[in-house]
Amino acid sequence: MRTAELSARVTDLMPLARDELAELVALRSVADPRQSPPEECEKAARWVADRFVGVGFGDAHLEQTADGSQAVVGSRPCADRGAPTVLLYAHYDVQPALDERAWHTPPFQLTTVGGRWYGRGAADCKGNIVMHLAALRALGADIPVNLKLVVEGSEEQGTGGLEAFVPTHADLLRADAILVCDTGNAAVGSPAVTVSLRGMVNVVVTVEALATELHSGMFGGAAPDALAALIAMLASLRDARGNTTVAGLDGTRGWSGAPYPPEQFRQDAGVLEGVELLGDGTVSDMLWARPSVTVLGIDCPPVLGSAAAISPRAAARLNLRIPPGLAPDAARASLADHLHAAAPWGVRVTVETEATGSPFQAAVDGPAYRAIAEAMREAFGKPMSTLGQGGSIPLCNVFAATYPDAELILMGVEEPQALIHAPNESVDPREIAAMAHSEALFLQLYPRYFR
Repeated sequence: MRTAELSARVTDLMPLARDELAELVALRSVADPRQSPPEECEKAARWVADRFVGVGFGDAHLEQTADGSQAVVGSRPCADRGAPTVLLYAHYDVQPALDERAWHTPPFQLTTVGGRWYGRGAADCKGNIVMHLAALRALGADIPVNLKLVVEGSEEQGTGGLEAFVPTHADLLRADAILVCDTGNAAVGSPAVTVSLRGMVNVVVTVEALATELHSGMFGGAAPDALAALIAMLASLRDARGNTTVAGLDGTRGWSGAPYPPEQFRQDAGVLEGVELLGDGTVSDMLWARPSVTVLGIDCPPVLGSAAAISPRAAARLNLRIPPGLAPDAARASLADHLHAAAPWGVRVTVETEATGSPFQAAVDGPAYRAIAEAMREAFGKPMSTLGQGGSIPLCNVFAATYPDAELILMGVEEPQALIHAPNESVDPREIAAMAHSEALFLQLYPRYFR
């Protein structure tokens, strides 16, 4: 099928895509029973299974995973059993709405504003589910590859249900190429694949200095202040330019892929006028090629209600992001050693590890990458670029370990304006259409490159 015909078919399918996305967004599928009824996730899973049955995945069904979530699994073989196999991935669970008062539109009601579709999960990742459906409907019966499907239900919670499922059901999901549709483009209309993911180390550092609170007037000046000690330790994690300075971690690497223009980043990140960007590298270097530490939270007396007392104990939760080439265990040890060495006055320091995740680097020299590059160039009318992502997708490492010969392509409908994980999440329908067109073209082109 020619590109123009495919594009026209996708365009004709967009009203249906909006209707289906509205149905999905209305399901409060937060995979945490403390925040949303479990029935909402089950409804979303069954919705996904039913829709994929309707596009030829006759065996689409729900599989229970170790964390209690349900993954939608299915297959659609083609007539040529020697054709390559493509696994389509997305997730139907979403982040909680957070402060609903911060939303300009109801978070679980798809609403059009300024040409964008607003709602929780509209981009991350329910928009990618309807993208898959639009691509498959545009192709109809003319799909020259074997297809497999997995749509997970607990990606946002990070509880590892699908990560445990994949190795124990390796043949069920085995494929030559895996489309991990949970990322996106640098900007609307700029096609890209993500080839690098940072790993992460989360720790809680606790400082103890006194047996109890002490009156700051009677004891201040000689008594060690645990909160002041913690502040000094946290300050040592960055230099004056904002570079992360954890001893033992290389902070000098550069990014060789597509650049991230500083002014575009300032706009995307909402950096206030006059506030500097951090680091002595480019934005791309700082985001995708170098380690970065963030203070996520501090346990200490709040301003309102605080007393004239010296803190005997204080704690902070830290998130260290690490680029490919750094092992999480080594990074965790470096961070812990740095915090102990930076502690003043002999205060007691404990560093508890909450979680770690490995970075990921995709191979980009195979037939699937050549096919997706051609598909995106035709669909968008411009060349595909390669991006990094500061976040982590641990499942990619599981896929790579379980299927070492498979090519992983990270792509999707998300882009900076989508504000995923934040209030007022949205998706640009043009991204859904263009990415559906790209996926349909890829499924047509891949067998030629594969052979």
